[in-house]
Amino acid sequence: MFIRTLSSRSWRVSICSRFWFFSSRGSAIAKIVGANAAKYDMFDTTVNMWVFEETINGRKLTEIINTDHENVKYLPGHKLPANVVIGEGADILIFVVPHQFIARVCDTIKDHIKKDAVGLSLIKGVDASPDGLKLISEVIRAKLGITMTVLMGANIANEVADEKFCETTIGTGAHVKELMQTTNFRVTVVEESDVVEICGALKNIVAVGAGFCDGLGFGDNTKAAVIRLGLMEMIAFAKVFCTNCPVSPATFLESCGIADLITTCYGGRNRKIGEAFAKTGKTIEQLENELLNGQKLQGPATAAEVNQVLTQKNMVQKFPLFTAVYEICFNGRPVTEFINCLQNHPEHM
Repeated sequence: MFIRTLSSRSWRVSICSRFWFFSSRGSAIAKIVGANAAKYDMFDTTVNMWVFEETINGRKLTEIINTDHENVKYLPGHKLPANVVIGEGADILIFVVPHQFIARVCDTIKDHIKKDAVGLSLIKGVDASPDGLKLISEVIRAKLGITMTVLMGANIANEVADEKFCETTIGTGAHVKELMQTTNFRVTVVEESDVVEICGALKNIVAVGAGFCDGLGFGDNTKAAVIRLGLMEMIAFAKVFCTNCPVSPATFLESCGIADLITTCYGGRNRKIGEAFAKTGKTIEQLENELLNGQKLQGPATAAEVNQVLTQKNMVQKFPLFTAVYEICFNGRPVTEFINCLQNHPEHM
């Protein structure tokens, strides 16, 4: 999903947006941005979307959105504002795609954006390479040469679309707060942008582990342990990885931290697939096709990328929960052994 604004020094903006409409979350955010664009004088009333084209029951998704104002595949039953239409043009870019596709998306748009554009990433994942781990905002910044900020939080798409109250966290992006905030979508801005983003990625690994416990028949006490130990590993990993900024415990108390971790471990798709994986013995890819309408799961992929970095740093054994999720998803380790990583987890990290 991409959004365009033309701004002045006073941040009075004319917005025409484009969205890569790949997920339910992108559709939910489109509702917020469309409503704010119509509400505030600082925004142009039209929000233009650039859509990943698909055919639904013989009709193009672009046609359905423009005519029916609904993303019938990824967020059915939720009407988009009438000012959200298919189009192009972008100065502020909002990215909401699975992190596996971000390089392809950037390559597609790099010749069609302004050099002084600003980006806002809602993508919860990381990118691993022989050079180490990169945040998705770093990947976008390197490919497009634009200033980046991030938004992460406990924002399950259907609840956001239903306008149920929730909070979210922006890392160093006060200028986009007004674009995103509504009465029931409360935005807090913090300075530790890298920590905000790494929280959004790592919590998906923990949620897969929570799903394993559900599938194995363990109760809420066990899941609470998964959440606590997972949070410990998230903080420890952030201290290892985020060397360019301080890692404050207070950031983990924001929506991007403990709140997102809790809601994902109880209601997210990573938990759902983790449970089905433990119960059925099917592969992650099979379960994505059967249960997620073809959408890609972030937790296992992030676990693999994190494991690659931990292996490079010879730190695999220091992160037993992250490591167990990776080995169960990809190396054939029995899911029944997941409980062992909790029983033998170090008391302090």
